[in-house]
Amino acid sequence: MAEETGGLMAGIKETVKTVVYALMIAGVFRTIFFQPFWIPSGSMKETLLIGDFLFVNKMAYGYSYASCPSIRIPQLGVDVGADDFCGAFKGADKRLFGSDPERGDVVVFRHPVTGRDFVKRVIGLPGDRVQMRSGNLYLNDVQVPVTDGGLFVEDYGPQGRFGYEPSCSNGVVGEGAVCEKERRIETLPNGVTYSTLNVGERALDNTGVFTVPEDEFFFMGDNRDNSTDSRVAQAARGVGFVPREDLVGRADRVVFSSGGRSMLAVWSWRMDRFFKALN
Repeated sequence: MAEETGGLMAGIKETVKTVVYALMIAGVFRTIFFQPFWIPSGSMKETLLIGDFLFVNKMAYGYSYASCPSIRIPQLGVDVGADDFCGAFKGADKRLFGSDPERGDVVVFRHPVTGRDFVKRVIGLPGDRVQMRSGNLYLNDVQVPVTDGGLFVEDYGPQGRFGYEPSCSNGVVGEGAVCEKERRIETLPNGVTYSTLNVGERALDNTGVFTVPEDEFFFMGDNRDNSTDSRVAQAARGVGFVPREDLVGRADRVVFSSGGRSMLAVWSWRMDRFFKALN
């Protein structure tokens, strides 16, 4: 009996060791190389859709406190941010092995105030002047070239696990009906081309001039009328300018995509988006 008990305890210890080692390896992998990210909202349509799953390349811009993992499990009341793990490194002047993003990069960053992960597109670099006029983007007082991209269409109805409903340029439509948005193709000065969506005239279609401070960046969502981004100051519950140290990494490719409320709903998988490269 004693031998059986000893064998059981040894087995339990071995299992615990295996789990601990696996968690340590996963933690190192997530901290140094790639971080999984699930798209919860439509602020980056059509580049990123609700339910897209991707891995963020943390090596792209080097490492700061924001490179440390965060663990949030609302059901269990767990909310541990990167600054809880690596807060001692917050405020450092430089990133380890650091390099800056380029205009047009799709980047995951920590919100400078809330610490939540956001994903947006880099529009303004340090020293740039950014402004919106009548829905058109101006960089350093020059309008960014834009062409007509036709219509973006989707079914109206709850999307993703939070059940967000899209805004439509063709007015109020019923569930299951076609929801339309104007698609516009922008080309940044460095040649990066991507589509933006327009619902109609909105307050953020016209802004003042934002001069991006040193060591900070200006971000915008591609779904311009449904994006909380640098056009709104942090004091007004926006994003404002994002410091270099808050960059997590670059989003290069969608790995998996599901249009349903759960990734287990196989019928809602969007196979055409598996391993899709991002513009």
